Amino acid sequence: MLVVRLFRSILATALLFGVVVQAAALEKRGAPLQEIKDYGPNPAGVSMFVYAPPGLRQNPGLVVAIHWCQGSAQGYADGTPYQRLAQQRKNFLVVYPSSPHQGGCWDVSSPQTLRHDGGGDSTSIANQIKYAIDKYRVDKNKVFVLGSSSGAMMTNVLAATYPELISACTVYSGVPAGCFRSDSEKVDEWSQACAKGQITKSPSGWAASAKTMDAGATTDSKRPRMKILHGADDAILNPSNFQEEVKQWCGVFGYEDDKPKSRKQQTPQQGWTTTSYGEKLESVFADKTGHTVPCRGEDDMKWFGL
Repeated sequence: MLVVRLFRSILATALLFGVVVQAAALEKRGAPLQEIKDYGPNPAGVSMFVYAPPGLRQNPGLVVAIHWCQGSAQGYADGTPYQRLAQQRKNFLVVYPSSPHQGGCWDVSSPQTLRHDGGGDSTSIANQIKYAIDKYRVDKNKVFVLGSSSGAMMTNVLAATYPELISACTVYSGVPAGCFRSDSEKVDEWSQACAKGQITKSPSGWAASAKTMDAGATTDSKRPRMKILHGADDAILNPSNFQEEVKQWCGVFGYEDDKPKSRKQQTPQQGWTTTSYGEKLESVFADKTGHTVPCRGEDDMKWFGL
């Protein structure tokens, strides 16, 4: 059984690698990123890379862009539009964390990373955010996090563990925060049950899972706005995870997952459906789309208010 699980994990990672290679080819290589080696406490050994465009405006926004499995900070910068958008707008900079783990995935499973100041990957990335806020005099009300696949999972984890730091998030093809949870201290464990969509909970159950990750959080009204995107043909992270994510954040915000405020077909493109559950939660289900949903930079700029 252990061999089977290992094979499935390797297979999933290999498939993810194919997605990364394809996505990275979509964008021309941008400017090299600046590595910040001493950004403060770094218990998990996560590397920090920054793109601050020339002529960056005062009190800029901050976008934290988190790569997929088999990815890297520079690879995600090259394969997504955020560096280019920062250069054009000059009203935000981008932090690109880089995973310390073999295989390049993020730890979204260990007790350390699923706890505020627990000493896992989430703690190191939170300290990168704090460093950037101080170093670049970032507007604390304009801190945004997004990620793809494993980076999407980490985006949900950060929204649960450090809600006070973040204003809004975009999640491209992830799973609910805590879905990969493991009782083991080992980091970066693959959950086949979660990936296959076999872990389901009620909205209140998922909300409780998220809220326990930061027991000292303030009111739920202070939590970041969440935008969830997932492909209908996702063969790596079963599309049922999309609805579980929606249930989680509906539970957190007190929305009814079966009674959305609005639903727009063919939005933002043919075959896709955008649903609003309230001011703080929006979802996009992408028909005929696999893993992962391509990053939509202009849409993110609107969602973030940039």
